[in-house]
Amino acid sequence: MLLEVSCKCMKIGLLQCDDVALDLQPAHGNYPQMFEDLLRAQIPDLEMVVYRTMDGEYPADPAECAAYLTTGSKFGVNDGLAWVDVLEGFVRQLWDRGIPLVGVCFGHQLMARALGGEVGKSEKGWGVGVSFNQVVTRKDWMDPWQEKLDLIVSHQDQVVRLPPQAEVLVSSVFCPYYVVQYGGHFMSVQGHPEFCKSYSRDLMEMRGGVIPDARLREGHASLNAQVDSGLMMRWILNFITLAR
Repeated sequence: MLLEVSCKCMKIGLLQCDDVALDLQPAHGNYPQMFEDLLRAQIPDLEMVVYRTMDGEYPADPAECAAYLTTGSKFGVNDGLAWVDVLEGFVRQLWDRGIPLVGVCFGHQLMARALGGEVGKSEKGWGVGVSFNQVVTRKDWMDPWQEKLDLIVSHQDQVVRLPPQAEVLVSSVFCPYYVVQYGGHFMSVQGHPEFCKSYSRDLMEMRGGVIPDARLREGHASLNAQVDSGLMMRWILNFITLAR
């Protein structure tokens, strides 16, 4: 398979943009653990380095890592936070230097804004539970191949206008710009491959009163569906392997 060729000794930087709520950490861990568990399920000896960007932690040189991933966040890219502006600048630096980056949820939205797109509150409201999406453009790194991509989501914002470099790969009625690629070295996804169903369930319960009851019922019911978390992480590693 593609990722077995060159990912074994790859060093990946995780740009951490939030912490799991303290009440949920005993059962589910924090975001770095979620990503590391899923990455090591694909490549057991993969090296991952965590940079807490919300606390101002960055590599001394972007070339320290072969590629980067961003976590999600309860914060929004339009919240006017200084650390988000700094991270947006780092994203543009990675773009200019041709260093691979994969954005997840908040990171997906941040990448779009950093490259000239626009992010806003979705007219469709909250996306929670499992989202059901269709691949509209097939890429070599989508190996093993399948035509759908169903992942857990938790978001209110969406990319509403794409940058000129963007190519939509996966889409749905709820989220038209679900997976997007920029050139040969940037890619992002609105869903959360690192989330498990029990964490999604607990997160929805914690946000009761914030998310409308009808949407929460839909979200809980959707957790009966199978998700493609492992496949998406394999695609991410394939993408990084082939990035140019």
